Amino acid sequence: MGYDDVITHMGEFGRYQKRIYLLLCLPAIVCAFHKLAGVFLLARPEFRCLLPHEDAASVRFESLPREQWTRAYPNDSVTGKSDTCLYFNVDYTGDYLSGNQTWTQNGTLQCSSYVYDQSKYLNSAVTEWDMVCSRSLLSATSDSLFMVGVLLGSIVFGQMSDKLGRKPTFFASLVTQLIFGVIAGVAPEYFTYTISRLIVGATTSGVFLVAYVIAMEMVGASYRLFAGVAVQMFFSVGFMLTAGFAYFIHDWRWLQISLTLPGLLFMCYYWIVPESARWLLSKGRNEEAFVIIEKAAKENRVEIPSVIYEQLIEEAAEKKKKDELAATQPSASVFDLLRFPNLRRKTLLIFFDWFVNSGVYYGLSWNTNNLGGNQLVNFVISGAVEIPAYVLLLFTLNRWGRRTILCSTMLVAGVSLLLTIIVPQSMNWLLIACAMIGKMAITSSYGTIYIFTAEQFPTVVRNVGLGASSMVARVGGILAPYLNLLGEIWRPLPLVICGALSFTAGLLSLLLPETLNKPMPETIQDGENFGKRQVRRPSKEEELKVMINGKATS
Repeated sequence: MGYDDVITHMGEFGRYQKRIYLLLCLPAIVCAFHKLAGVFLLARPEFRCLLPHEDAASVRFESLPREQWTRAYPNDSVTGKSDTCLYFNVDYTGDYLSGNQTWTQNGTLQCSSYVYDQSKYLNSAVTEWDMVCSRSLLSATSDSLFMVGVLLGSIVFGQMSDKLGRKPTFFASLVTQLIFGVIAGVAPEYFTYTISRLIVGATTSGVFLVAYVIAMEMVGASYRLFAGVAVQMFFSVGFMLTAGFAYFIHDWRWLQISLTLPGLLFMCYYWIVPESARWLLSKGRNEEAFVIIEKAAKENRVEIPSVIYEQLIEEAAEKKKKDELAATQPSASVFDLLRFPNLRRKTLLIFFDWFVNSGVYYGLSWNTNNLGGNQLVNFVISGAVEIPAYVLLLFTLNRWGRRTILCSTMLVAGVSLLLTIIVPQSMNWLLIACAMIGKMAITSSYGTIYIFTAEQFPTVVRNVGLGASSMVARVGGILAPYLNLLGEIWRPLPLVICGALSFTAGLLSLLLPETLNKPMPETIQDGENFGKRQVRRPSKEEELKVMINGKATS
């Protein structure tokens, strides 16, 4: 009798679980705020050098008509546009700018001040700290370090939740998120802002993953696919709502603070959301677990027989002995996954899939400002396409198979993004459409890879494999901001690179075995044999016939 059997007896997704599950899904919205806020906090509007004759206090971006830019800024040979990081070293008189005066070539000078276009963004961290031209890498580095925080948070808060409990870890990360979210909004300079955002990134792992684990641990096995996908939809809702905040709040500091403060609402969860009963049982805190189970059973209007509690106590004692015995044994490591040829091949393919899915997902999510057109509309559509992507998984993942969905969605993403190469510059709507189809497909792929990976790795190294895969995925997310800088050279370039990676990963994933309705491998040897082509050995009867025939013909 395991805890899953208790959930079955109590109701796999009863009234109690539905109420707590819904409450635990809501923090995903705030985590989406923080993960996607960089699109607006670090928005890079059009800019140009402040020319010597212009007054910094009163000048506007439109003060210099575009037809006069060729008289002020040199041409960039790579992009074919005016290089607004430099300006000609000439005397900027009215006659000169209007073209009535000839000029002599005195070379160019580097900009010391900039003028920004405020028609789309009032300001941003980029405009406040001049993160353009030679300092343009600073904005990408800030987003990249945010993802470093997500990586560190998954390690730190994952360990905390296993040792200290799900509930204390959730609130510790929530309070930290609130404090450093506000600090990021009032940061006086780049370093404080970036470090604060890094810590906020770490807390998104604590808040989202811990809430996700609590929710999944109280749901029955037959509802876990739905529960796991539905919580991702709340993240997508948060994705779209971020644009709503940006529409009404134009100052980047107030936007950061406004996206942080909704987290205060979840402080009341301390009196509403219980600790995970499964975790309490694993730590021998049986009485506390039984109180939670009784409360859930009462709300679900079922009775839990006393014999079940006795069996749970016995099972917990046995598990504790097994854990103590396992502690004396050598622990599994990622090198166990690389020791055998077939398991190594599958592991490396899975790592590549995680790298591509994370890099392409965040690359497309953060690239909406580079697509042209209305940037807020692009952003909302990018979040909205995730909903049908997750609905697709609910209806197909248990019917068509994991590998089929993973490969097909990555191939669709690859093809749609690669098609942006041939989209005419005048048909910007088509480029946006291709990017959104790619975003929808990679979202489905990203949702599939979690389940597919867990079913590929043997039980003895499953947690190690999932942890290593997650770390590889974060590397993709860390590199994504730098990829988007390439859009300044050629707008479709980030999309083309994402498409090539997706298409390659989709083809390579065909080499992985299907896991739907297959027994999950338990040992390393099971993992090595899983998906391996077995050479059929002749039966004893066939061997006997060969021997007889051999004698007869000799």
